[in-house]
Amino acid sequence: MGVFTYENEVTSPLPPSKLFKAFVLDADNLVPKIYKHGINDLNVEILEGHGGPGTIKNVVEGGPLSEKLEKVSYETKLVASPGGGTIFKSTGKYYTKDHAEINEEQIKAEDEKATGVFKAVEGYLLANPDAYN
Repeated sequence: MGVFTYENEVTSPLPPSKLFKAFVLDADNLVPKIYKHGINDLNVEILEGHGGPGTIKNVVEGGPLSEKLEKVSYETKLVASPGGGTIFKSTGKYYTKDHAEINEEQIKAEDEKATGVFKAVEGYLLANPDAYN
């Protein structure tokens, strides 16, 4: 099994607390409603924690690399930026099955999906300023 790591940072004008409520605490409900690109059925199970910081979730969702990947692990951080916004830091670890091979472009494409989900949540919050206060 090989392990490939990809790191990414995205900025947002929204405060971390608002993004945390929508992107982490209510993602199971919000994301399927607002992000329709390749997310059909999400099966989400909380493995550790109660939904707050440090919670570990198991999210099962198929994709084009599902035949090559054993699992994908994301660590995300929402860090306050000096201007009152947020820096979204994401580290994805992609674990391949047996001797399956994937390249950096495939991993980058998968990571861009995670960024797309974040941007969809951000767009929803900007369009609905009273949500998740």
